[in-house]
This record gives sequence, C-alpha cells and structure tokens, in this order.
Amino acid sequence: MEALPSSNTVLWLAFAVSFVFGAIGQKTHFCTMGAVSDIVNMEDWNRMRMWLLAIGVAILGSAALHAAGLIDLGKSIYRTPNFTWLSYIVGGLSFGIGMVLASGCGSKTLIRIGAGNLKSLVVFIVLGLVAYMTMRGVFGVFRVNVLEKAAFTLPGGQDVPALLTAAGLEAKTAFLLAVLAIGGGLTAFCLFKRDFWTLDNLLGGFGTGLLVVAAWYVSGHLGYIAEHPETLEEAFIATNSGRMESLTFVAPQAYTLELLMLWSDTSRTMTFAIATVLGVIAGSGAWALLTGTFRWEGFASIEDTASHLLGAALMGFGGVVAMGCTVGQGITGFSTLALGSIITFVAIVAGAAATLKFQYWRLMREA
Repeated sequence: MEALPSSNTVLWLAFAVSFVFGAIGQKTHFCTMGAVSDIVNMEDWNRMRMWLLAIGVAILGSAALHAAGLIDLGKSIYRTPNFTWLSYIVGGLSFGIGMVLASGCGSKTLIRIGAGNLKSLVVFIVLGLVAYMTMRGVFGVFRVNVLEKAAFTLPGGQDVPALLTAAGLEAKTAFLLAVLAIGGGLTAFCLFKRDFWTLDNLLGGFGTGLLVVAAWYVSGHLGYIAEHPETLEEAFIATNSGRMESLTFVAPQAYTLELLMLWSDTSRTMTFAIATVLGVIAGSGAWALLTGTFRWEGFASIEDTASHLLGAALMGFGGVVAMGCTVGQGITGFSTLALGSIITFVAIVAGAAATLKFQYWRLMREA
C-alpha cells in the first residue's frame, strides 16, 4: 500500500511558504489597498503592477503544474460550475470598501501584526469573528438564502479555458490561449515599463506569484491522496475545504480563532489555512525585527477605531461571500482563470477606488 503523505510535512511547508510571503510583504510593502490608493491619489501604477505581475506569474506557474499533471486546478473551490455572480460582486465591493477603512486587506493585516501594529490585531479578531458569522452564523443565513440564490450553472466549469472550449475551441488550444493571453499579457504589461524594474517591485511580483504556485503544489500534489484508506475517496491532507488550497486570508483567520477558542476539543486540529496565517505573521515579524522596523502602533482616535472596526467587519463578510480576498481571489483564484475570481478582483478594486475617492472628497470638503 502506498504511504500516506504526512500532515506534518504539509503543515510545515505551508508555514514555510507563508513565512516567506510575510517577509516579502514586509520588505517590499506589497499592499493591494496601497496599489489602488497610489493610482487614485498619485497616478502611480508601480504597486498595482506588482500585484498584476503576481497574478500573471501565478497564472503561468499554476498552468505549468496543471499541464504537467502535478495538480488539477479543477479540484479547487474556484472553478466550480455554480456561478454565484451576485456573491462575487457584493462580496468584492464589500471587501474593497473594508480594506480601505481598515488600512489594508487580510494579508496586510497579518503582515502588520508581525511588525507590531496593534490596530491590525483588533482588525484580525473582528475580521475573523465576522467571517465565522458569515460562514456558519447569522450572516450565513443571508448569504445562503439571498446572495447565493442569484446563480446559474456552467456545466463545463466557470474557468476561461472551459468557456472557450464551450464556444468551440479544442480544449488544449483553449487552455494554452487563455494562459498565454491573460497570464503572459499581465506579465508583459508589468515588465514593459523599465522604471518598474526595481528589486522590491520584482521581488514582490515574482515572489508573491511563485509562492501561490508553491502553495498549490504543497496542498494539491504533496498533500493529495487518490484514495484515502478510510473513506476510499480522494482527499487533500489538512485542508478545511476538503479540496486543494493555496494562499487566502479571510476564512483562515476565522479558522485560527476557532482553533484558539476550542483548543481543548481534540477534533479541532491545525490545518493548511491556519498554518499560513501563523506563517505570515512570523515571517513579517522576523523581517521587521531583523531590519529594525518593528514598531508598536495603536489607534489615533475614536474615529480611527470605528473606521477599522467597520472595515474589518466588511472584509470578514465580503471575503467569505466572495470566496476570497485580494490574495485569495485576486491572485490564487485568478491563477485558476476562474471567471468568478476575475469579477471579484474587479469588484474589490472598484469598491476600494470609490471609497478612496469619497475619503478625498470628504477631506477637501472639511478643508
């Protein structure tokens, strides 16, 4: 009988991948909210190009693993035939608004905790709590009975290659065309500007994208069991969803709080998602301490506190409704070329841009 993959190996590798993610995020100031803010306020596209480069690299790398038979992107949560279009839009807009109010997205929250930001610790707690309420609590009823009712089924799957195949293209041709056009196009767009070629920009873009690919490999290949001896069904070791997972940072924060609250319950165990949350905090903290950038930071005012609390709640709600955040849908989901991930990405950017413009209008009005 073939030996089962070790859950400890999968968990430690998940921690290692996210540790590097946290260190890179702290060093390069990789920030999706900052990317939108730079464009709206300064017309500076460098951090947006960093984000788009991460997406392009993640698409190309994930497609290579898929084509080599090392992973099956169809076994992620993103390519499901059930296309919940209203959830993607409402969740994305909510998350985009929330990340501006909370001074950063889910991953940036974890990175800032590692660097000593106590405001982000509060955001983490509220985001995780509201995310849990949206998964299994009071907001979950609204999610299932209202938002997820607005859906239709795409029998071949919702990913772009499947849609092109349904339109008449041969499957392999459709896959290659979609990967090169979207993944290659985004990568070329980012690298076309020579002033983008700085160490931090390239490290943030290439590094983040490749880490998403690495996480797919850990969960989808090393953690894959074709036939579990107990259930006789395929399984993915230590995942909350039961499918292969990569980097995403909303539901994992809820799972982390759940484990901490129910630690004495032996049925609750460490998972891939929780390991990535801890890894990002540790990686960011290690880099901050190593470079002397660790600083304690707290709330400046009641308004600052209220803004972060509301933003955290909107991110917790929106991230679960849309099935991901700026990393979970914006890079990881996007790497599968799922249409829902692309729509969520656009909605997040739109929600963030509108909120930033409102804040600027409000500031000018008060001035």
